[in-house]
Amino acid sequence: MKAVILAGGLGTRLQPYTFFIPKPMLPLGAKPLLEYIIEWLKDSGGVDNIVVCVSYLHRTIEDYFEDGARFGVEIEYARSERPLATAGQLKTAEKLLDEPFVCVYGDSIYEFNLRKMISEHKKYKAFVSMALLPYTTKLKYGFIDLNGQDRVTSWREKPEISGLINIGCYVMEPEFLKLIPKSGSFGMDDAVRKVLEQKRLVRGFRTEGGFVDIGDKKSYLDAYKKYTSRLGKI
Repeated sequence: MKAVILAGGLGTRLQPYTFFIPKPMLPLGAKPLLEYIIEWLKDSGGVDNIVVCVSYLHRTIEDYFEDGARFGVEIEYARSERPLATAGQLKTAEKLLDEPFVCVYGDSIYEFNLRKMISEHKKYKAFVSMALLPYTTKLKYGFIDLNGQDRVTSWREKPEISGLINIGCYVMEPEFLKLIPKSGSFGMDDAVRKVLEQKRLVRGFRTEGGFVDIGDKKSYLDAYKKYTSRLGKI
């Protein structure tokens, strides 16, 4: 099974760090973020054939990983002239994908059992499988409830809400790519909604932890400190 890593974003929320370094190449400890993703795909999923979708500062990624031999994998590159949204970026790899494949975002660390996710995707004959994580957050404001006559019935001060969130790891059938327009920006949420409209099976794979999002400066610095501490004294 092949894997696709979406690594072409601008990383605007991580500026100025990403002015000269693409987000997937930001260091965590002794390695760039993208190297951890490749190691996880290989070790947890048995994936050794990887397509990296690149755009912004793509030479930095290509010069470091080359053909992947140094990392025990085979790497191909799908390049776009400008950054596209997640599904639009995936579309650039279409010619390289003719079997079910794994797709991951290039700005997160994953540590859950990918082999199990792949196995369940095949077992249930899903069209798309999504990795999901339980998440709870506390709202900034209180909620006021009214009845039909605009009478206040309750005041819920800064309530907690819970649900399952998408963590940007999928197993997909190659036909999924046909639902993505050939040009322009197109989000993965838009593409998955198309699948749901067609009544095809989109299956959730529940994980418990094993996910670090490098979405903004705070989350990056927290992850950087965590991985640097693992190195011990230098």
